[in-house]
Amino acid sequence: MQKPIAIWLLICCALVFAMIVVGGVTRLTDSGLSIVEWQPIVGTIPPITQADWDVLLEKYRATPQYQQVNKGMSVDEFKSIFWWEYFHRLLGRLIGLVFFIPFVYFLIKKKIDRPLGIKLTGIFILGGLQGFMGWYMVMSGLINDPHVSQYRLTAHLGLAFVIFAAMFWVALDLLSPKSANSEPNERIQGLQRFSLGLTILIFIMVLSGGFVAGIRAGLAYNTFPLMNGYLIPPDLFILEPWYRNFFDNMTTVQFDHRLIAWLLAFTVPLFWFKSRKFELSGATRLACNLFLLMLAIQISLGIATLLHVVPIPLAASHQGGAVLLFAASLWVSHRLHIRG
Repeated sequence: MQKPIAIWLLICCALVFAMIVVGGVTRLTDSGLSIVEWQPIVGTIPPITQADWDVLLEKYRATPQYQQVNKGMSVDEFKSIFWWEYFHRLLGRLIGLVFFIPFVYFLIKKKIDRPLGIKLTGIFILGGLQGFMGWYMVMSGLINDPHVSQYRLTAHLGLAFVIFAAMFWVALDLLSPKSANSEPNERIQGLQRFSLGLTILIFIMVLSGGFVAGIRAGLAYNTFPLMNGYLIPPDLFILEPWYRNFFDNMTTVQFDHRLIAWLLAFTVPLFWFKSRKFELSGATRLACNLFLLMLAIQISLGIATLLHVVPIPLAASHQGGAVLLFAASLWVSHRLHIRG
């Protein structure tokens, strides 16, 4: 029985969800550069004495962020940003332990066969890579620029979603394995390809959201549905060479994020209407309904975040909503996949 393994993986998914939300708050509060060293073991111990805080603040004073943005910051002010980054890193270590220890236990108990073992080993490697990617991202803000690279930030965010997807899909496989006797159904397979395409589009939207966060594009054009009165803003391609606009131009980055959201706003309901033509199981029908509902919630959160100029509670909810929307799309795709 592999249900315990599935439950373990779903717990890991919940922790990754929390990690993404805390990471979003860390970004929104400019806390990510408050810890200037990568100490996977020693860094687990928090500062306790005043001397500990003085040492950490002194190291932070050598960073571009302190010198250019937070000059004169007190110890108490430093604590307010330190704790977000500390808990972000601590949560990352916790995820590693929660994944690794049960993994070893299930291996010893011979509950994991070779194909599943290969998948789980791959996920563990991705987790280690994510830890390195997080530090690689922080390093970009410790040299000259007091902000992390939007490219590294987006890579860090995207990898978190890949890890979430891998664990979630394997858990779904264990809970609802595909029947060996199921016959291929071309109509269902067409609907499945549609759902997979939507999942990929949502992932692309997540990456575009990473660039929005990375260059703070959400602080511009805080109107909806038009962008300061424009359907298509005039300064979409003001940077040279032209392709830089997709990553460095606040107008273009936000426009692209909106464009993908509009595309999902039309295609997900279309998918839902198409699904109504099929005799689907109760679980599959529920997945399709939740997918549509989660899209409506996520778009509403995005609009509210924009109109209110990115307040932390709304922005964090929007980032968490992206994970839930992604999970809903994966569940739909998996339900259609096991139907053949």
